Amino acid sequence: MTELALAPFLLNLPLTVLAVLVTMAVTMAVAFRRNDHSIVDIVWGLGFVVIAATSWVASAGHGDPMRRGVVLGLVAAWGLRLGWHIARRNAGHVDPRYVAIMKRQDGPVVLFVIRRIYGLQGVLMWVVSLPTQLAMYEQAPMGIVAWIGVAVVLAGLAFEIIGDRQLAAFKADPANRGRTLETGLWAWTRHPNYFGDALLWFGLWLLSLGHWAGLLLVGSPLLMTHILLNWSGKALTERRMARSRGPEYEEYLQRVSGFLPRPPRAKV
Repeated sequence: MTELALAPFLLNLPLTVLAVLVTMAVTMAVAFRRNDHSIVDIVWGLGFVVIAATSWVASAGHGDPMRRGVVLGLVAAWGLRLGWHIARRNAGHVDPRYVAIMKRQDGPVVLFVIRRIYGLQGVLMWVVSLPTQLAMYEQAPMGIVAWIGVAVVLAGLAFEIIGDRQLAAFKADPANRGRTLETGLWAWTRHPNYFGDALLWFGLWLLSLGHWAGLLLVGSPLLMTHILLNWSGKALTERRMARSRGPEYEEYLQRVSGFLPRPPRAKV
């Protein structure tokens, strides 16, 4: 493995912190104007694009051009698609999760939303993005590990796109109201979109292994996986589904994998 442009990378870190602060400040201002803090979900993916673009510009002349371009392209493809998907899905209504959060307000509202929404998501965004920031400053040419990382990212992105499209088509049919989707990817995992998201971030981490320092950042994709499994993803979705579905959903939970894809068990 060749060298890492360490000093420029360290200078990159405060630049991306500033980029996150500006992104979240603008988002918060727009949210207050619209009285809708759920727009932060649209900015979640876009914020990673801002970080990657900032790092790409700042790393010019310091990292391998191919690796820098591939990382930026993959993050942009994921983040822009996710932002567009959430914006289209949420158009015309306010996400009830954020209504519930605001009902628990204590103290000044600005400090509350910074602590519970914008500050928290900004910190998570920055930490999860560390492998993509580091990859921009690695001088090793793209090797087998990096190309495996690209393949893993594309597989994760495919899971997200296909899973989201299958779910949208299912919900568009009025006959499916109150029912649970259990065909396509949704027969192999209850959360193909969340699994794909986790897979994607492990792929981006592989792209940071052009230098041994990338090994130290494995906590970033692990953190994203924890968020998807135990915080804002799988756990929250299944609690909501359990309240609105009947025995059919309980039977679905028993047959279909909660995260990692596997063939479904036969119906009893």
